[in-house]
This record gives sequence, structure tokens and C-alpha cells, in this order.
Amino acid sequence: MNARETHRALLGRLLPDSRPDDLAVRQGQFHTVVMGPDRVVCLPRTRAAAARLPERAVALRALAGLDLGFRTPELLLQGGGHGTDVPFLVLSRIPGEPLEAEAVDDAQVAGTVAAQFATLLAGLARAGTDGRVRAVLPRAPRDRWRRFAQSTRAELFPLMSDGGRLRAERELAALGGLPHLTRAVVHGDLGAENVLWEWKQGLPHLAGVLDWDDVTLGDPAEDLAAIGASYGRDLLERVLAPRGRSNNGLTTRVAVIRGTFALQQALQALRDGDEGELADGLAGYR
Repeated sequence: MNARETHRALLGRLLPDSRPDDLAVRQGQFHTVVMGPDRVVCLPRTRAAAARLPERAVALRALAGLDLGFRTPELLLQGGGHGTDVPFLVLSRIPGEPLEAEAVDDAQVAGTVAAQFATLLAGLARAGTDGRVRAVLPRAPRDRWRRFAQSTRAELFPLMSDGGRLRAERELAALGGLPHLTRAVVHGDLGAENVLWEWKQGLPHLAGVLDWDDVTLGDPAEDLAAIGASYGRDLLERVLAPRGRSNNGLTTRVAVIRGTFALQQALQALRDGDEGELADGLAGYR
């Protein structure tokens, strides 16, 4: 049974101008999002995701007060979570669609997209210096990568083949050289599915960014790694080009972090009880 049937009464209250059967549904790793014409209902898929909803609401309120140069979802209503009530967030809907990876094969499109990603990241870097933001967003823990490596070995290694464990060990060992940085706002999941674009005069224009569940004060290399994973090395190099040679090891950090994406996905999926995402994350380690 899908979300429209399971939560028909709730959706009828939260999206009264829409027929539940006509609503589009988007399945993410942590949430099911039911989309109305001008607002969306975010429903956690697991208990762990439900427990993180209050933190997500705080982050969205902080981001709403900033001029980032692009739109973020506005928190309209927060509810549920008491006893048997279904926890949810109602957010404004941002127009636009994700950009397909093939679109950046066109040089003009790639240049336009890279410039806008660079502007996006510059906005997040500026936001990281805002005292209001630094007061409410979590900082990436100093021992984050050490704890991640320990958890991966303890929880995921029993599910891997011998060859998979050797691959994972190489990827985890590289994390030891990463510095601890908390100077920028980091989205944490800046893959193609969370960045929306509108086409105008044959070129894509950044409309907004969704899904701020993992937002922290951290290293912008994480967001650059997600851009590279979605759109490839050529576009990533275009985004990095304005920095020139003085990027303070940024390119290396991007490569190291990107190398752990599958492990990060698998570990979170294991803890959330999401068998599909777990199998996908471990596909190269079995």
C-alpha cells in the first residue's frame, strides 16, 4: 500500500485542495514526500528518520532567513509524533526539476550549471560565517571520520566479501588525512535529485535545493563530492576552476570523501532498517 492510501485522511487535511489519488509521491532514502500543487508533505520512512524531524525543522527555519541566492523549502507546519500520531512536516514546494546528467554533455549548459553551482557553494560558505546560523546548526564532530570507520568495520564488514573488506579498508584509511573543518554550511546530500532547475531560453537556472536533513557546519568538499558523483569529473573541474591551484587540498578531499559514499549509504540504511538502500550501497563489496 502506498503513502496516498496509508495516510489518506492525513493528506486530506494537509492538502485539502487536492485529491489524494492525483498527488505525486517521491521516495527518498529517509522520507516519502507527497507533492501538492504548492506544498509538500514529508513523511519519515523509519523511526530514526522520524526522530530527526525536529532537527530538520530547526535547520529549515535558520536557512529561511538567509539570502543564499536560491530557494530552500519553507516550513509551513510541523505535527505528529505524539503517541500514535504520524509525524510530518509540511513544506513549500519549489518549482523545477532535477537536471539529468546527460544535459551537461552540452558545453554551454555545462558552463552555465558549473557557474551556478559555484555561486551556490559561495552562498553556503558565506552562510557559515553568519552567527545566527552557527548558533543553531550542528558542527561536524572532530572525530566524525574515525567513528565512521569504526562503525563501518563493526557493522558492515560482516556483510562483505573478503575482497569487499579490502576495498573498504583502502577507502577508510584515506579518511585519516582529512582535516577537521567547520567553516561553511554543508548541505550533506547535494546530489542531482536534491537540486531543482528551471529551463529559460534553452539554459537551466537554479531554482532551489531540497532535503536539508544532513546539513552541518563542515567541509565544502562533501558537497563538491556529491556534485562530482552526479555529474562527473568534467563538470566538477569546471566548478573548481575559479579556485585555480590554491584550493588547499580541496580536490584531494573531494576524492577521498566521494570514495566513501557507498559505505555511508549502506551504514545509514542498515541503521534505518532499509534493506533496499543497504543492498544498493553494498553492491560493490559483496
